[in-house]
This record gives sequence, structure tokens and C-alpha cells, in this order.
Amino acid sequence: MLQALKNAIKLPDLRRRIIFTIIVLIVYRLASQIAIPGINHNVLRDLFARSQLLGLLDLFSGGAMSNFSIMAMGVYPYITSSIIMTLLEPIIPPLERLAKEGEAGRQKINMYTYIGTIPLALLQGWAQATLLQREGVLSGFGFSGAALLPTVATLIALTAGTMLAVWLGQLITEQGIGNGVSIIIFGGIVSRIPQRVGEMIAQQNYGALIAFLLITAITVGVIVVVQEGVRRIPVQYGRRVLAQRGNRLRVAGGQSTYVPLRVNSAGMIPLIFAQSLMIFPGTVASYFVGSSNATISKIATGVQSFFSPQGNWYWIFYFFLVVGFTYFYTDVVFRQQNLPEMLQKNHGFIPGIRPGRPTADYLNGVLGRITLVGALFLAVVAILPWLTRDLTETSTMLITSAGLLIVVGVVLDTMKQLEAQLLMRHYEGFIK
Repeated sequence: MLQALKNAIKLPDLRRRIIFTIIVLIVYRLASQIAIPGINHNVLRDLFARSQLLGLLDLFSGGAMSNFSIMAMGVYPYITSSIIMTLLEPIIPPLERLAKEGEAGRQKINMYTYIGTIPLALLQGWAQATLLQREGVLSGFGFSGAALLPTVATLIALTAGTMLAVWLGQLITEQGIGNGVSIIIFGGIVSRIPQRVGEMIAQQNYGALIAFLLITAITVGVIVVVQEGVRRIPVQYGRRVLAQRGNRLRVAGGQSTYVPLRVNSAGMIPLIFAQSLMIFPGTVASYFVGSSNATISKIATGVQSFFSPQGNWYWIFYFFLVVGFTYFYTDVVFRQQNLPEMLQKNHGFIPGIRPGRPTADYLNGVLGRITLVGALFLAVVAILPWLTRDLTETSTMLITSAGLLIVVGVVLDTMKQLEAQLLMRHYEGFIK
């Protein structure tokens, strides 16, 4: 592996891409230190110490939220916009037609996603700032009197920070290595590991540290096995006569191959979907906790309590939500591939299965069975902090389960891209 890394650095094009990716991550980290004016950092520190939910959001923003910097929201409004577009594609016919138009259609959908990110960023920025203002962290926030101009400036700064993060991610995708948005999230997650380790050492919590290291190592191994697991469906291509010259026929096809169906086709997307959905009700309910109407305040308090990581029902609901989103997103991705039709057009068939509808039913059946393994795996990884809470006396891990899956997925994806580049240049790659 070290030799493969040396080979990648020796190649000018790959070296430039790696260096460019590192520079963009440094720029993102520097921007995440630019704080919004009017913040009481002592109160903010106490608030994050009390709230596990804010600590979770802070982990994914790489500490930008605990500083309430311009990057406090990271790329999450963009991810939320992507989730909405993904959910709307099968429902709205024009979007479904765009998704089938290839690269041009995907570009239009991406443009709509970017446009949708702006109002979502404004809404999420307003929600976060209102919460902090209510807790006494942020002063001079509101839409009345002298606070109007600072409020507008704060919302514009937070929205601009999100769009800057999305733009940096796009730059990495185009000119660097890996998926840009995933790399940005990856950088934010791993940047907090030294601080978490330092906190445990300072508290002399060596037992929890060792337990977390063992759990993390075992989880990484299982994630790699499941992420790389595939079910190979044999495919046979029929022979086709291309031309006839005298008594000789030119034929093509006839070879055998296979279609790899991944155990976890959805990757870490279901975790992000489920987490975003779990955060949203608690955020909305926080606006009505202090309502003058006792009934509304009681309902809001109950909703906020239900969607708090401190309760057991939160994790149980989170488990089933991840399972549901895994099946949903896997089905959406499989439908977009339109595999049965592609096989039929290329004169391919699964031995013993008739082309067309029977092939589609067979593939859907196989995919449903192997997705159950992937869905349960993702759900268990998602609730890992809850399962290990009694063992380690805390549900705050070095890296959250979702974060760990993202980190491993991003590393594997980046390694595969470098692998492909090295193999194109006749070098031995990372994966043997």
C-alpha cells in the first residue's frame, strides 16, 4: 500500500490532485474559524456541553458550529436539498424524465438542488441563530428595530458559508480526488478526533478510550467487509451474426459475465437521510417550548424529549428509520440503472430466467434479500453509541457511528479512484 501511495505521488497529475484536495480542506478549516459577531463563547461552550444533539451537529461541522462560525451549517442544507430532490424524483414526472436524460438531465437536477440549498440554508441559519439567541448565546438577533440589519447580515453570512462549502466540495470533485461533499464532511469529522482523545486522556478515562478504540477497529473491519460485499448474478450474452462472407459468418457475443449487486448499495446515504429527519422535528419543536399556550408548550416539550438522543425511543425509531431509508434509496438507485432493460437491449439474459418482466422480478427479489443484510447492518451501526453506552458510560464516541461509516466509505471510494488512475498507468494499485 505504501508503494502504491509512492507511485501516486510520483505521477504529476495525481500529485497535483492530491495537493489540491489538501489545500481546499485547509481553506475550509480556516474558514470554519471565522466566528459570527455577537457570540458569548462561554455560554456557547456550556450549551454544547449540555446538548448531545448540538455536539453531534458540531462533530459533522468539524467544530464550526461550536464556534458558530460562518461554516456552522457546513454542507447540510445542500444535503437536505439533495434529499428533497431524491424524494421528489419518483413522484414528479418532469423530474423523473430529467433523471432519465443522462448527464444533461442530471446537471439540471443539480442546478435545482443548488437553488434549493439557498432558502434551506436561510431557514436553518435562522433556526440555529434563534435557538442560540434564546439560550443567551447570540445577542441582537431579531427582525425588529436595530437588530434587523445585524440579523440579515448573520443570515447572509451563514448562507454564504454553506454555499462556499458546497463550492469547495465541487472544486474537489472536479479537480481533486474523491467526492467533494463527502471529503468536506470527512475533513470535519476526523478533525475532532485528536480533541476527543485529548479530553479522555485529560479525564483519565482510559477504560472508555481503550473500549472505543477496540469497538472502532472492529466496526471498521465489519464496515469494509459489508461495503465491499456483492452478490454476483450470472449473465449470458447471446451470439449475434454481424455479417456473412461466403460460407463464413462473423458473430459477436456469446460470452458469460456477471452483474454485481452490492449488499449495501445505498452507502451512508440512509444514515444521513435518517439523521436529518430525526434532527428536524426537535429543531421545530424548540421554537414552541416557550409558548404562552400551555398545550402547545407541553406538546413541543414532548416532541423535543422524544427526538433527544438521551432517550431510548429516539434510538429505536432511528433504527427503523435507517432500515426504511436503506430500502427506499436502494430501490431508487436500482430503478435509475434500469438494469433489466439494459440487459435485454444488449441481448443479455440470466440463465433460467426469461428476459423482461421475469428478469426484473428476479433481480428485485435478490436485491430485496441482500438489502435486508445491508439495512440491518446500517441500522446497527447507527445505534452503536446507544448499544455501547452502558459499557463505556457515555454515548459520545471518538467518531459517531454515522461518521465512522462516512469516513470508511470516503476512504474506500478515494482509494478506488486512485486505484483506477494507477492501473491506467500500469502501476500496481492499493487493492490486491
